[in-house]
Amino acid sequence: MSAALRELRVAPAPMRRAVDDATAPLVVRAQLGDVTALDRLLRIIQDAVYEHIAFVMRDEDAAKDVLQTVLLTICRTIIQLQDPRLLRAWVFRIATRAAVRELRRSRRRDAAALEEVPELRDDAREPFVEGELAASIRNLVDELPPSCGTAVRLRYLEELSLAEIAEALDVPVGTVKSRLAYGIELLRRRADPLLGE
Repeated sequence: MSAALRELRVAPAPMRRAVDDATAPLVVRAQLGDVTALDRLLRIIQDAVYEHIAFVMRDEDAAKDVLQTVLLTICRTIIQLQDPRLLRAWVFRIATRAAVRELRRSRRRDAAALEEVPELRDDAREPFVEGELAASIRNLVDELPPSCGTAVRLRYLEELSLAEIAEALDVPVGTVKSRLAYGIELLRRRADPLLGE
């Protein structure tokens, strides 16, 4: 299974590839009111943030709406980011909270709508195409329960540290470790047939 998980790392994580120590000056310029720097920063993180929100919500259309909210929040609150090197964890925390908040709202709306007409949703997502095994594993990650799936995704696809994941999800590091362990165990069980083990 560890070889299969390494397969996930073949393509660098979208935000990790784009956000590094060289981005810190861009964050500082954006915090000082440089609109061009802020626009460039938002363009750098936008795709990875959307992908994360779509994973959490399992609904690409709703994720687009939440993405707009997240980007606006980042614009309004970037001045509050104390350490520009923690941009990734900070952004994922904002994105996760916004996605969960919208999920709660939509569940309340859906519960009221269910009394009238059942709603059919297409939750299918296009798999990544970077090799059959990597695509299969990414599909398995998408099928994990949201709590452990989000932790696995942030760790292995976005390559966040345990501390960054804890910050992004607003949980203790120990909780992140247990969610990762549970998620990896579920992946292992589900991936064994794919790997022929």
